[in-house]
Amino acid sequence: MRTLARPMLASMFLHGGASALAGPERLEPAAAPVVRGLADRLPGVPRDTRTAIRLNGGVQVAAACLLATGHFARPAAAALAATLVPVTWAGHRFWEAEDEQERAQQRIHFLKNLSMLGGLLIAAADTGSGPSLAWRARHHRLQHSA
Repeated sequence: MRTLARPMLASMFLHGGASALAGPERLEPAAAPVVRGLADRLPGVPRDTRTAIRLNGGVQVAAACLLATGHFARPAAAALAATLVPVTWAGHRFWEAEDEQERAQQRIHFLKNLSMLGGLLIAAADTGSGPSLAWRARHHRLQHSA
């Protein structure tokens, strides 16, 4: 199941990230206020909107490739989840749309992204039925303290 599900989950991020890398200018108007807000609050977030869009797109492409191939799948899923939050916040602000049809479309995209976020969080926590890092750390301590 994981062999099929991971590439399916990664596909949207591979496409979206590549699109952001190739044409950040089309995303700039929606992204600018979110980038400014993040840059003011988080060190390391570029103040230049195009740079931030390209950085986000690059992370999406790299993490999508890792997730799709099952390499470092958990950190890749977590990285994709982190990129999805500002993308959703910038691009699908349905509560601001005045036109009812536009509001409905943006709400659908917002909820779709929320669903993908849930899938990414599950993938980030998925140990593949192996023990988690927390379990391994506890078990290692118990073995060495006895």
